[in-house]
Amino acid sequence: MLVLASQSQSRSAMLQAAGIAFEAVPAEVDERALEREMEGADPTEIAQALAAAKAAAVSAMRPDDLVLGSDSLVTVEGERFDKPASREDAARHLRYFSGRTLRLHSAAALATGGRIDWIGSDMASLGVRELSDAFIEDYLAHEWPQVAGCVGVFRIEARGVLLFDRIVGDHFTILGMPLIQVLAALRERDVLE
Repeated sequence: MLVLASQSQSRSAMLQAAGIAFEAVPAEVDERALEREMEGADPTEIAQALAAAKAAAVSAMRPDDLVLGSDSLVTVEGERFDKPASREDAARHLRYFSGRTLRLHSAAALATGGRIDWIGSDMASLGVRELSDAFIEDYLAHEWPQVAGCVGVFRIEARGVLLFDRIVGDHFTILGMPLIQVLAALRERDVLE
């Protein structure tokens, strides 16, 4: 049985669309504490560590299952951004992102028996167009609170696409998981053909 160590609707939707049977079990991980411990580390390493921590935490409870953990984080000009704490925080993030390049670091990890046996990651660059205060207010009027749980304050499959004037990177990575790499790892473990 594949277990997704997440309640992310986007990650669940990716696996469902690919026809993969799984069970979602949220991971109890203090993400902020782990991020503080890794302060100054490369964003990809942090995303990988968070994905691995989630997979390991759920795998410790479900040692006979293959557990998939995943995480994404955003950096803009070297500054890391977490999920917005409030609508006002979301507006601050969007004002900062305006006219800049957002880098989305996405990672995934597989664990069995409480041990990590695979980690993958990818990065996408998203050029944020100039955003007016009026646009930001209208955007959040339509997208809040759905984007409250989204690093980068966007859902690319919804109005979030309006934020960008260029995107370079894998679509699945932008959705929150390097799915092509995950599928290859699942095939290596005979979970998929």
